[in-house]
Formats: sequence, C-alpha cells, structure tokens
Amino acid sequence: MKSLVILITGGASGIGFGIAEHLGQAGHHIVIADINLQAAQEAVQTLQQHKVTATAIALDVADAVQIAALPQHLGELQIDVLINNAGIQHVSKLEDFPAEKWQQLINIMLVGPALLTQAFLPGMKQRNFGRIINVGSIHSLVASPFKSAYVAAKHGLLGFTKVMALETGEHNITINTLCPSYVKTPLVEQQIAAQAKENNLSEEEVINKIMLEPMPKKAFISIEELAQSAEFLLSNGAKNITGQTLVLDGGWVAR
Repeated sequence: MKSLVILITGGASGIGFGIAEHLGQAGHHIVIADINLQAAQEAVQTLQQHKVTATAIALDVADAVQIAALPQHLGELQIDVLINNAGIQHVSKLEDFPAEKWQQLINIMLVGPALLTQAFLPGMKQRNFGRIINVGSIHSLVASPFKSAYVAAKHGLLGFTKVMALETGEHNITINTLCPSYVKTPLVEQQIAAQAKENNLSEEEVINKIMLEPMPKKAFISIEELAQSAEFLLSNGAKNITGQTLVLDGGWVAR
C-alpha cells in the first residue's frame, strides 16, 4: 500500500496514539491533532524516535472555525485518512447533568467528526480517495446509566456514518465506525480505581463484575486490535466496506 497522510484527533494519548504508532510504523505519515499542542508535540517526538514521520497540530474539535480553516492550515499536507478519535466522558444522572457539559460531549464526539468530514471531503473527492474511521464504542450500540450524552453522541455517530456512506458512494471513499467495549487505557484504569472505591469492591471485582460481566470472552480490547482493524479498513480489501459498524466486543451484543 502507498504511504498515506493520516490525521488522528485526540492523537496524543490513549487509543489515538496507539493507532498513530501502529499506522506510522506501517509507513504512513501521521498528523497528531490534539487540543493540547505540547502533548501532540511530545507524541510526535516519540513517534520520530521510532522512525515514524509525523506532524503535530493544535485542534479543538469543538471549534467550527478552527476546523473549517484546517485544510488551508495544513498546506501541502493533503489528508487521505481521517480518524475521528477525540472524546471525553462525564458520568451523571440526567437531572444533575450540567447543560453545557452535555452540549460539550455532543460537540466533541458528534458535531466535530461531522465538521471534520465536511472539511476534508472536497479534497478526498477531488483525488478520488479517502478513508474516514470513526472511533465509536460499545455505547454506540447499548446503553449504560448515567452516560446519556456519551451514549447519545456515540449512537449518533453510527447514523452519521451511514448517511456519509450514501453521499460518497460514487467515489473511492469509505466511512466506518469501530466500536470497542472497554479498552485498557489510563482513563479506564482510573475508572476502575474510582469504581472500586465507590462500590466498596476490589479492583478485580470491578473488572469482573461490572466491566467484563456482559462479555462472553471476559477480556479488555487492546489498542493493538483497534489499530489493526483501522489498518484493514485502509486496505484495498476493504474498499467496499462502508457505512458499517465494526464491533470489537468479545460477544457482548450477541446476547
């Protein structure tokens, strides 16, 4: 496969950085876009130590003006692949959920991916090549209490993906959503510790009784699995896979 230019939002850490590292080592040029420019620059330095070519940019995916200016800002770097990964979480029952926080989650995880797709689609259509990968969640398919904004945003992402597949059908452009169940990231590690304290359980009990209970395979999804799934979606073998939901859930939704 030829070398592609891949922009990853929220790419400085966690899932985003893991995908960046894997695809960079496969020979692609990585653009790390993150709200924290210093974190993005440090991520790029780490990638460069592993002989990966990479660029860091500051990007607030909730800022429509920044997003619209992005293709021009990137200059000669034409984006072949957009990976919408940036995300945040807020856990609260709806009555106590701050309105601005609800709006923020929707802006980052649903409006942002739509506006980024809008910004890069003209170039992809012109070159007749594009791959858009949305990082969804098991919560694109099922719900958990106290996560109304997150679940709504992730469900919305699937509808958006299907519409874009219909709108880009005549071009060599695909758009799909990866939906993992729990991935072992520093964010989830913190959640395990917090839930253990909250529920008066051991961390092992939190993992087995709360997080992995619905999964027949009883295993966290690795970042490497997500990265390899993304790599497959870039390949020629996936050129007719579009508008789809790739679920990495150890059998959770088979019930």
